[in-house]
Amino acid sequence: MEKIFKNMSLFSASIVLIILIGIFVTLFISSKQAMEEFGLSFVANPAWQTEVALNPKEAKNVVVDEYSLFPDEEPTKTIYGGLVPIVGTILSTLIALAFALPIAMGIAVFLAEIAPKNISHVVGIAIELLAAIPSIIFGMWGLFYFAPIIQKIVGGYQVSLLTAGLVLGIMILPFMAAITRDSMKTTPDILKESAYALGATKFEVIKDVIFPYSKVGIIGSIILALGRALGETMAVAFLIGSVFELPKAINSPTISIPVALANNFGEATGLGASSLFYLAFLLFLISFIVISIAKFYFLKKVKK
Repeated sequence: MEKIFKNMSLFSASIVLIILIGIFVTLFISSKQAMEEFGLSFVANPAWQTEVALNPKEAKNVVVDEYSLFPDEEPTKTIYGGLVPIVGTILSTLIALAFALPIAMGIAVFLAEIAPKNISHVVGIAIELLAAIPSIIFGMWGLFYFAPIIQKIVGGYQVSLLTAGLVLGIMILPFMAAITRDSMKTTPDILKESAYALGATKFEVIKDVIFPYSKVGIIGSIILALGRALGETMAVAFLIGSVFELPKAINSPTISIPVALANNFGEATGLGASSLFYLAFLLFLISFIVISIAKFYFLKKVKK
């Protein structure tokens, strides 16, 4: 029985690794055509689905159809670049984190250390319910009610990088607040009482005892929120504008990788479909690298 239990546990743990490798291999194979065509210049190219003239060497290999209506027309090819959605993804995630992090920490401190028990219970349930709302509802609410308010305050467009980032911040806020609150509640009472006995104020106890004790959980909550922000699609699709243009300002429309995939995949074929897989592959790498750095560098540093 012991051996069966051990093997079942090992199999369950291995499934995650197998799925991860399977996703990586699938994305790599499907994006290979675009990788061979554009190489690493895909990452730095802001043009998407743009017709450009063939260079003389490529034009020599083009066979002109003698029955073509436009035999003298200059031969062209379609190029794809991923710079705009990559920039849109990174900037919208940074805006979301900058907005959500201080508010989530404030909510967690209030619920764990300051609020009376009955208020803490009610607000805690409200935070958990906020996390359960489907992302499409956040998108609709953001488009019809939140975006006009943001436009009145900062100007620019209703659908923009800023609007998408702020709504994304509201979406990740409950995860960060709930996990941070639970981490803070694990601080032993004896540590807090010892600090109070030495004359520390509540602020000093929170700053010097509770935060250092629960910082592993706090960083973990940020990592989880970061993962969701990088891959969020529906709400951002409503709010970011979905245009392949680098944002000229924070209140300008642009596009992110998940939105580009969702909007274009249904009609894409050939090189266009492979370019979308290339974008998905890059999003996979960005998520993997960012979360790996946070996991292995910051958490390792904290544990020391």
